[in-house]
Amino acid sequence: MSTTTNSKKPIKELDAATVRFCGDSGDGMQLAGTQLTNTSALIGNDIATFPDFPAEIRAPRGTRAGVSGFQIHFASREIFTPGDSVDALVAMNPAALVTNLSDLVDGGILIVNKDSFTEKEFKLAAIDANPLEDGSISGFQVFEVEMTKLTRLAVAETGLSGRDADRCRNFFAMGLVFWLYNRPLDPTLRFIESKFSSKPDVAEANRSALHAGYNYGETTEAFHSHFRVDKATLQPGQYRNMMGNQALAWGLVTASVQSGCDLFYGTYPITPASDILHELSRHKSFGVRTFQAEDEIAAVTATIGAAFAGSMGVTASSGPGIALKGEAMGLAVMTELPMIVVNVQRGGPSTGLPTKTEQADLFQAIFGRNGECPMPVIAARSPADCFDVAIEAWRIATQFMIPVMVLTDGYIANGSEPWKLPNVADLPKINVKYANALQNGDEFQPYARDEYLARPWAVPGTPGLMHRIGGLEKQHITGNVSYDPLNHQKMTDIRAQKIANVAQTIPAQEVNGVEQGKVLLLSWGGTFGSCNTATNRLKEQGASVAHAHLRHLYPFPSNLGELLKQYDTVLIPELNNGQLRTLIRSEFLVDAQGLNKVQGKPFAVSEIVEAVEEILAN
Repeated sequence: MSTTTNSKKPIKELDAATVRFCGDSGDGMQLAGTQLTNTSALIGNDIATFPDFPAEIRAPRGTRAGVSGFQIHFASREIFTPGDSVDALVAMNPAALVTNLSDLVDGGILIVNKDSFTEKEFKLAAIDANPLEDGSISGFQVFEVEMTKLTRLAVAETGLSGRDADRCRNFFAMGLVFWLYNRPLDPTLRFIESKFSSKPDVAEANRSALHAGYNYGETTEAFHSHFRVDKATLQPGQYRNMMGNQALAWGLVTASVQSGCDLFYGTYPITPASDILHELSRHKSFGVRTFQAEDEIAAVTATIGAAFAGSMGVTASSGPGIALKGEAMGLAVMTELPMIVVNVQRGGPSTGLPTKTEQADLFQAIFGRNGECPMPVIAARSPADCFDVAIEAWRIATQFMIPVMVLTDGYIANGSEPWKLPNVADLPKINVKYANALQNGDEFQPYARDEYLARPWAVPGTPGLMHRIGGLEKQHITGNVSYDPLNHQKMTDIRAQKIANVAQTIPAQEVNGVEQGKVLLLSWGGTFGSCNTATNRLKEQGASVAHAHLRHLYPFPSNLGELLKQYDTVLIPELNNGQLRTLIRSEFLVDAQGLNKVQGKPFAVSEIVEAVEEILAN
């Protein structure tokens, strides 16, 4: 794999770099970031990404509300976050510049499309002066590039209209950044050939723009040197760059195959969960059936029907859709059918921040149904971890005959990282037991239970397994409708105990760091990367700190209570106002402290380090 030219300019070695593309939602910033991500993964860097989308579907062009961004952190070592700050910022218009400049490090590289800095664009961006002239960017290495003009010149021979030619500017920006960080062009050239095979003029224009951007970096006197980040030393194996929603979909398909249950996915589109549907719809060859329902209620009830019929029933949404599914989830709990409910969390309440991340649905996941209606809740920690979480959720669902809630969030769903392809032979088998046919007049007992308190999974049409099912309370063992108060108490207690029994089948909680000390960072969901990196940084400084990350949130691991008592202070960083902290205080009577924010952005490592250092200082 090689670049198109051999550079004659000096190359500086870097341990890691963080780059952000930002521009209007129609400027192709997500594509530029994705290509840089894929290329960096192919040459062996460890990577972590953070796409940032406008909340409005068609925000006015050139406005701050319409800014789209994509951040990628690539390194020659193992990393867990997309980076606290940005080393190089590519801004395609004034709105993108003013909304992203605060994240650029002092002295960082700022590349702007000079052609877009006009009075009209200033008005759209709601700024009074030209930021290229008012001194606001004097603390950075600024490169004013006439991207629009140079792109038009590069693609002139293709005959594209001016508007279509301008759409190639993202490839010019890509080429320039690829030169700046010594990235090969070959993967992106292959992408262009595949993506635009039916439009040869567009393909040629994008190739020309890519080369023009790369050559501009090499030939202009503005850039005196560029950079190289060597491949990372990772665990040997074959890796694939994987986004969270895609990894979750693959995990669901794998669980289906490993359990021998056909996968039925009933859903209604919602940001940021829709890509799970898109990915699963590509895998009909594995027996996957996808159903886009007319609303959230139809989606979840169809999924319950699939579970009743003996299939692997899965539904997904974000917080607003999960609220609509609440009553039907109670039906799944009452009927004790195995299924998975995925909540890809976003900022709320109501429509809230549909394209921004948050982890404020923990209370909803555990308590958000009427009556005593417990369900196990587990959460993914990163994009690649979504694969394993999907398999674990289906294992619990079938072993205990219960619906299981899986939590991810917008940061995990849209972010990406290298995922090591597992050995198929090492994938866990999920042993599903359907009730056997009965003969000779034997009576089927639909609520007889095994050692886990799981009831039989009776597939309709199996001889002798006719039984009553529905949302009314069932009589113990027989499953007949029952209004008896003592029976209701018994069945409520059994359902609660069944969830508690899940803790017997999950691993003991582990810690990264000292097993007894001053501060324990306790995290869940997408805060894993920031907390883990902060812990490692503090350990290098000799701090008495450890990190425990929870996958299982309801029930908790059986040793968690004793583990928490080994530390003077428990600090829980959350992208909410303290939901896990409330649960920990209530369950274990530990005076846990919170580090909380709800800004639609993940934690920076520095925020967590500073919070721990303040605790240690006091």
